[in-house]
Amino acid sequence: MSPTLPPADVDPRSGYCAATRTYHSLRAPRPLPPPALPLSFPDFAFSLLPTPLPYSHPALLDSSTGEVVLFPEFLSRVRALGAVLRSQLGVSRGDVAFVLVSPSLHVPVLYYALMSVGAVVSPANPALTAGEISHLVALSNPALAFAVSSTAAKLPLGLCTVLLDSPTFLSYLQELGDVSATETVVICQSDPAAILYSSGTTGRAKAVLLTHRNIMASTTMAAAAKMAAVVLLTVPMFHVYGFVFSLRAALAAQTLVLHTARRFDARAVLASVGRFQVTHIALAPPSMLAIVRAAEEDESATAGMATLQAVNCGGASIAPDLIRRFLHKFPGVCLSQGYGLTETSGFCRAVGFEESERIGSVGRLSWGAEAKIVDPTTMAALPPGVPGELLVRGPFVMKGMAVAGIMDA
Repeated sequence: MSPTLPPADVDPRSGYCAATRTYHSLRAPRPLPPPALPLSFPDFAFSLLPTPLPYSHPALLDSSTGEVVLFPEFLSRVRALGAVLRSQLGVSRGDVAFVLVSPSLHVPVLYYALMSVGAVVSPANPALTAGEISHLVALSNPALAFAVSSTAAKLPLGLCTVLLDSPTFLSYLQELGDVSATETVVICQSDPAAILYSSGTTGRAKAVLLTHRNIMASTTMAAAAKMAAVVLLTVPMFHVYGFVFSLRAALAAQTLVLHTARRFDARAVLASVGRFQVTHIALAPPSMLAIVRAAEEDESATAGMATLQAVNCGGASIAPDLIRRFLHKFPGVCLSQGYGLTETSGFCRAVGFEESERIGSVGRLSWGAEAKIVDPTTMAALPPGVPGELLVRGPFVMKGMAVAGIMDA
C-alpha cells in the first residue's frame, strides 16, 4: 500500500518531507489486494478484466504477420498451457523456467501460464552466447527451459527443453489437460514470480527475484487506462521494461501489438501505427532517435498516425534536443519517460502528461514510492539540490537476488 503522511508534512509540489528528508509519491494510489491474501499475478490480472470479455477486441497482435489472438482465446491458451505444465511437464510451485525465445504471440501466454501454476519465469536475451547463458542458468537453476529451434543449442546439455516453434507446443495451447491441477495450487503474493537478469555497471549479470506482488504493483498503473488502448511493444520482452509491458496490456484489457521483426525498423514501426491504429508505443531511446530521423527524412512516414497519443521511452536518458525534435515531428503526442531498474520491477519514476510539458523534468515518483538522496559515503539523507546516491523503496522493490536458485534477501 502507499505510505501515508499528514498532508502538512509533504510539499504538495515536490512530495518532499523536510522532517524525514524523504520524497513521497504524489500520484494517486492504486488498489492492491491485502498482502496476506493468497493470489497469483495472473489471477489478480484476470480479475480486473471487464465482464463480459471484449470478444472482438484483440489481446495480442503480431505486427509482422497480422496474426491476432482475441481475449477469450488468450485466456483459453493460458489455462490450457497451465494445465499441461502441471499434468504433463511436471512443473511445480517454485520451479524456475528459463525462457530463451524471440518475440512472438506465444511469449505473453507462456509468462502468464507459468506464473499461474506458481512457476518462476526467467527470460534471457536469445542473442547471448552459450557461455553467457550457462552463467545465467547457474544463477537461476531452472527445472526446464523454453526455447525455439534457433536458440535451443545454446542451452546446457541435460536441461529439459520445450520448443515454442514445435507442433508439440502448439498442441499444448489447445489441450484441456487436468484443469483441476491448476486450480488447487496455492500461490502467495510473496512467492517468486520471475527471475530477471541485471548486469548494471558492476560486472557479470545478477539474478533479480521479483514476487507476484512486485509485478502487481508495477503493472497496475495501466489498470485505469481505456480499454481501446493499443500498445505497440518494440522493446525486448526479456528486459524488465518489455517484460512488464507484455503483462500490463492484458491486465488493462488493452491490445498488445508485438514488433516481431528481427531488427528494429523505424519505417515499419511508423507504418504499424496507422495499420493497427496504435495509441501508445513503448520505445528505447535509440529507437526513438531512429523514428525521429525517419520522420525528418520523409514527411510521408508519419501519415496515418492520427491515433497515436503517447510514446513511452525508458532505458537511458534522452537529450533535450532529441525531445524537441520529437515534439516538432509529433505534435500533440505525449512523450512519457521512465526511470527504473530491474530491481524495482520497471519504472519507479516517470514523466507523465503534465510533467512532459517541461523539457528536462525528471517527473514524479511512481505511486507507492518513497525516495531519498543520500551521501554515498555516510548514507546521510541530503536536502533537495544536493547530488548524491538515490535510494528508493515501495511495493515494487525486488525480494532479493537469486544465486543457484536460492533467494538472498
